[in-house]
Amino acid sequence: MPEPITTIRPVGTMPNAATSPMASSLSALVAAHRTASRGERRWQENANCLGVDPDLFFPERGASTREAKAVCRSCEVRGECLEYALAHGEKFGIWGGLSERERRRVRRQRALERQRRAMSA
Repeated sequence: MPEPITTIRPVGTMPNAATSPMASSLSALVAAHRTASRGERRWQENANCLGVDPDLFFPERGASTREAKAVCRSCEVRGECLEYALAHGEKFGIWGGLSERERRRVRRQRALERQRRAMSA
């Protein structure tokens, strides 16, 4: 029987993954959620993926990511989700509509931009 949704799970995590790398992501997100100030927007509560089977966002190597990205495409908190994944070095799953390969590309582009700004300053 699937576990009831009582906590917010980040995209790309699976329940009961206590020893997996994704478990640390879940722990970090839950901790952040619990410690968020009352006035702070909790983007996770507005995510399209809330309540969707996490397996969709964690496809097997070589499997299609199309369905997961379709869920993300119309999500109002897609940007916040992507920034969370980039800030926390998420290596698995679809976050903010991007795969790990696509997130690596974004990190490289941002690093190059910072480097260019530093050189011109």
